[in-house]
Amino acid sequence: MTLNQTILSRAQIQQRLQVIFPEGTPHRGYCVRELAASTVFAALYVGAIEGSSIFFGPKFVYVMTEEQAKRTDKTSRLEYAANVRKANFQVAGKRWYRDNTRESIRDETLREAFVVLGAVIEKADVPTTSSLPRYALTKGFADLFDPTLTGAALDAAITDWQTKTLNKGALARISLVKRGAIAGTVDILVSFPNGETRRMKPGPSSEITKAVIEVFANRFLAEPAVLFVSESGTKVVARDDELAKSVGLQIKADKNLPDTILADLGPEHPLLVFIEVVATDGPINTRRKEALELLVKEAGFPLKHVAFVTAYLDRSGAPFKKTVDSLAWGSYAWFMTEPDGLFSISNTTKRITNG
Repeated sequence: MTLNQTILSRAQIQQRLQVIFPEGTPHRGYCVRELAASTVFAALYVGAIEGSSIFFGPKFVYVMTEEQAKRTDKTSRLEYAANVRKANFQVAGKRWYRDNTRESIRDETLREAFVVLGAVIEKADVPTTSSLPRYALTKGFADLFDPTLTGAALDAAITDWQTKTLNKGALARISLVKRGAIAGTVDILVSFPNGETRRMKPGPSSEITKAVIEVFANRFLAEPAVLFVSESGTKVVARDDELAKSVGLQIKADKNLPDTILADLGPEHPLLVFIEVVATDGPINTRRKEALELLVKEAGFPLKHVAFVTAYLDRSGAPFKKTVDSLAWGSYAWFMTEPDGLFSISNTTKRITNG
């Protein structure tokens, strides 16, 4: 792409960014918002693309105006690139952003998102404290914004870029989100720790439940067992009353039962794990946790041997963002796309240490 070529509008660039970085992409919010589209536009406008001698910085973005953006002839673009950093350079029209947007452009859109994901390169020989332009779009990423690239050819180019550029972890996370977000038509087969298999109705909640039983249980429990699993509504997929009684828990038909109850039979005293699956709503909030604690107390099971977990598809997804502020203290959140970690909502009074 050269300065002689036309440029997509910010709105068109943002539409492509939402396809290039689908749900599940790390820091997706930084990659697909308007500020990200403005950043890509400014880079394309001045020709700051890998292989050229031109680089850009946050100021190239936040001083841009609609009037300047419409001046897409080569002379205007070269003039903007050469003079934008000068204090007395006047850009006609109302600026896109204020000066204090520079940190969001530099730290979030560029350093935490585009650079990490391989969409932008950064000059290594420019000191961190320098205000000199240091960023450029990678050539493969810039090519995705060619106005002549459309339809099936664009889709193929985006897929090829994703495959070649995004790391395995990012690709796996995108794939899991895509699988979990699509409600299929085929029942989901779930493999239980004891070797049994059960079928659940297709849908996002069932995909997360499957991951809870097959992945979460094996990662975080020494000797996992499933005591209870239900689907949306009232259908019980699995219920093991005998096993529940063996660990001291009476499972009663109760509206407060969680989606899944796991047990870790490995410790000297078994651990119960109450899990709510959130595809849209319904986390373990304070009221829910208190209701589950009451159920445990009535069964005579010690609360110190109980854990509460809310399971989500992805940390960047709307369900987690919508409910995170209501998660109960003393509970955990687990994400299907990041299976090795637990998000702890701790109400400890201990000091934070470097140990």
